[in-house]
Amino acid sequence: MKAIVYHEYGPPGVLKLEEVDTPVPAPDEVLVRVLGAAVNPGDWDVMHGTPYVLRLATGLRRPRNEVPGLAIAGRVEAVGSNVSESAPGDEVYAEIGSGGFAEYACVPEGAVAPKPSNLTFEEAAAVPVSGVTALQALRDIGRVQPGQSVLVNGASGGVGTFAVQVAKTLGADVTGVCSTTNADLVRSIGADHVVDYTREDFTRNGQQYDLILDNVGNRTLSELRRAISPNGMLIPNSNKGGGRWMGGFLRRAVQALVVSPFVSQRLRPFAATGKRADLVVLTGLIESGTVTPVIDRTYPLDQAAEALSHYGAGHARGKVIITMMRNDAHERGY
Repeated sequence: MKAIVYHEYGPPGVLKLEEVDTPVPAPDEVLVRVLGAAVNPGDWDVMHGTPYVLRLATGLRRPRNEVPGLAIAGRVEAVGSNVSESAPGDEVYAEIGSGGFAEYACVPEGAVAPKPSNLTFEEAAAVPVSGVTALQALRDIGRVQPGQSVLVNGASGGVGTFAVQVAKTLGADVTGVCSTTNADLVRSIGADHVVDYTREDFTRNGQQYDLILDNVGNRTLSELRRAISPNGMLIPNSNKGGGRWMGGFLRRAVQALVVSPFVSQRLRPFAATGKRADLVVLTGLIESGTVTPVIDRTYPLDQAAEALSHYGAGHARGKVIITMMRNDAHERGY
């Protein structure tokens, strides 16, 4: 099969299209024919091998898993001997540890969920990492209640576009922070208010929020705390700005541990975990029309390096998707 492979850490140029063996599902796995795969922050980090602390899991000198790709959608091609709830032909989507940028991928049966019936495979691939992150941050960590005020920094990005919509389903009054060019998009997906960061600093305009989900990492902790109500919560969700050794996520986690005992505001860094149950919840929201994935651009598999480069430029509106479909086969459902 064809797959995107990288044998060393580095910029997108390390990604190469190669022929590799088609994986064989273990007894508890399903083999999925991948028809859409999403580019996620984790793909960017493991490709570069930074922050260096990640290499404890991904390989110290070179990548241990040489095919990237964390989120996929496709059709079940074959099943392992212990699989009972999936069958060849099922349309599914899933978050996987690696291996999504390929024509086929093996996935534990417990990780796959039925693909939303009203989405293409490309659209569905956008959901497993970013949608689940937004859901877990707001519902489970933030425990957002109707009437609360929520600010999403980076509202036009992959997680941000889902977060605006999920916050609305929870009954929040939602403010999205984005650039001028993305303001209409953020309003169109449900934001009650939009702050254009090119014209206004949300940490200095006097407004305070019950919860801030920070997907950008471009503000200091003290700046963000100015915009949080006295008993509000900050959920940092960015690995930027922390240096090559630890990254922004670990740096902010340490800061939260140090500061939290001395302030009334709650500082809650968290790491999302892929859960089939959460994909089932998101499927319900998507099929009801409450949540819709936002797709920025789609690239064929052999242009994965270009897809990562576009993502890395930092201006994607929603999700960047890699497709295995032919250019003449971009039909709903394929």
